[in-house]
Amino acid sequence: MSSSAAHEANVARGLKAAIHNPNVSDEAKERAQERLDNMEAVTETAAPSNRSSGHEANVARGLKATIHNPRVSDEAKEGAQERLEGDPSDDEAESSPGQNDPHEANVARGLKAAISNPRVSEGAKERAQEKLEDMGY
Repeated sequence: MSSSAAHEANVARGLKAAIHNPNVSDEAKERAQERLDNMEAVTETAAPSNRSSGHEANVARGLKATIHNPRVSDEAKEGAQERLEGDPSDDEAESSPGQNDPHEANVARGLKAAISNPRVSEGAKERAQEKLEDMGY
């Protein structure tokens, strides 16, 4: 790993830590998430071929984790098992907004997180919901 790549990885880890730190303000968390999203968008542009195989492996790991998570409903576990055993082309047929744009998907996840965060004001939650609807989620 080059010095620049190592630096980028360290910065990304620091931003992720800030996002999950309860002592960091909501504004700082939002800025950290935006910066992290921008870093990921640049990385995806620089090496798109490496992302697809890594993405598929991450999806499979997430599905396996869902199956083994005791807090997940039986219905969700069955759906995860079906996706894990199913044909990968099935996933493309059921595409959702942002599936082909990882940045858009990250933004949507951030908005969903804001909506469910008890420390976010009602006004901010309403704006996040409106943005999600505008994005087609």
